[in-house]
Amino acid sequence: MDGFKKRLNESVQLKLSVSLSLTILLIALVAGIFAFVSAFDEAHELQDDMLRQVAALFDRRHLPLEHFGDDGRAKGSDEESRVIVQYLEKGRTVGEGIEGGPLNLPITLIDGLHTLDVNREPFRVLVKTTPSGQRIAVAQETGFRDEIARESALRTLMPFLILVPILLLIVADLVRKMFRPIASLSAEIDQRAEQALHPIEESHLPAEVRPFVVAINRLLARVDQSMETQRRFVADAAHELRSPLTALSLQAERLDQAEMSDLARERLLTLRRGIERGRNLLDQLLTLAKAQSAPDQPNASVSVQHIYRHVLEDLLPLAEAKRIDIGVVGDQDAQLWVNELDLMAVVKNLVDNAIRYTPDGGRVDLSVTTEKGRAILRIQDTGSGIQLAERVRVFDPFYRTLGSDQVGSGLGLSIVKAVTDRIGAEIQLGFSDEVRQSGLCVRVFVPMA
Repeated sequence: MDGFKKRLNESVQLKLSVSLSLTILLIALVAGIFAFVSAFDEAHELQDDMLRQVAALFDRRHLPLEHFGDDGRAKGSDEESRVIVQYLEKGRTVGEGIEGGPLNLPITLIDGLHTLDVNREPFRVLVKTTPSGQRIAVAQETGFRDEIARESALRTLMPFLILVPILLLIVADLVRKMFRPIASLSAEIDQRAEQALHPIEESHLPAEVRPFVVAINRLLARVDQSMETQRRFVADAAHELRSPLTALSLQAERLDQAEMSDLARERLLTLRRGIERGRNLLDQLLTLAKAQSAPDQPNASVSVQHIYRHVLEDLLPLAEAKRIDIGVVGDQDAQLWVNELDLMAVVKNLVDNAIRYTPDGGRVDLSVTTEKGRAILRIQDTGSGIQLAERVRVFDPFYRTLGSDQVGSGLGLSIVKAVTDRIGAEIQLGFSDEVRQSGLCVRVFVPMA
C-alpha cells in the first residue's frame, strides 16, 4: 500500500487516472442509487395504477365478482401474482383468502390505497365505492410487488454495470495517449548523444509542456556554449604552445650541432625527448578537441582497407623498431559513410596503442568483417591486455593502465571514444586470448548505412 501511495504521489499520469476513475465510480454509484430508487418507486406506482384499472374495470362494466372465480382471482393465475377482489360489506365476502381463510379486511377502510397486514402477510389494498354504492377491495401481495419492482430497478442498473467499466478503460487509454508526447520527449532526450545539444522541437508538444521544453532548450544552449568555450580554450592553448615548443625543438637541433661533452649531449638528448613528448601531447589535445566538436558531414564513402593501409604506412617504423609483426588479416573490405579523418583518428590511435603496449617481437593484427548492417573493425595484439576492472576508466582523459612503463599521454583511447560516440559507433574491449586473459582485442562497430 505504501508503494502504491509513493507511485501515486510521484506520477501525474497515475494520479490523474485514479482521480478520474474514482470520480466516475462515485458519480456512477450516486446515479445508480438514484436510478434504482426511482425505478423501484415507479414500478410500485405502475402496480398501484394496475389496481386502479382493475377497480375501474368493475365499475365501468359492472362485472360480478364471481367473474374471478370463487376465490377472488382469475382462473389459472399464479398464486403469488394473483389480484384478489372482494366486497367490503358486512357478511359478504368473495374469495377463500390466503391459506384457506378469507381476506379479513376491515369494512371501515376509507376509499384509497392502503398497506395492511392480513393473516401475517402484507397486502396492498385499493378500496373503491362504485356508483351503485357497493364497496370493493382490490388487493395484491406486497412481496410480489416488491419483487417486480426490484427486477425492474435492477434492469435499469444494467447499462451502468456494462458502461462504467468500458468508460474506465476508455479514460485510462485517453490519459495514456495524452501523456504519450511526454514519454516520446523523454525517449528522444535519453537517446541523444553527448554532443547532440541542438534544440528540441516543440511545435508538436502540448501547450502545457512547452514551457519546460523552452527551459530545456535554453539550458542546452548554455551547455553547448560552455562546452564550445572549453574546446576552443583547449585548442587555442595547444595551438599557442606549439610555437614555443617548435622554437625549443629548433634550438635543440642547432645546439646538437655544437661541440659539447658526452654528458652535455646525453642531457640534450633527454631534453629533445621531452620536447617531442610535449609536441605529441599538444597534437593529441588538438585531435581530442576536434573529436569533441560538431561532426563534419561526409561527402563520400570510405574504404576500411584504404584507412588500414594509410595507418600502417605511418606507424610501420614504430612497429619495426620493436620487431612487431603487424598487418591486415583477410582481404574483406567495407564501405562506411563516415568522415575519413574521423575513421583515420580511430584506427591510428588504436594501432598506435597496440604497438606501444605489445612487447618486442609481438604481433598486431587488423581485420574487418560485416554483420547485420554494421562493419566490425578489429585490432588485436599480443600484449598484456586491459583487465576488467580498468576497462571503464581507460577511456578517461590522461588515464594510463596501472603498472605500465610506456611513454604516452593517456589521450589515445579518449580520442577513440569521443569519435565513436560522435559518429554513432560502438566500441568493445576484450582479450585476444580469452583462456589466458592476455592481449587486447578492440572491436569497433560502425553502421554501414
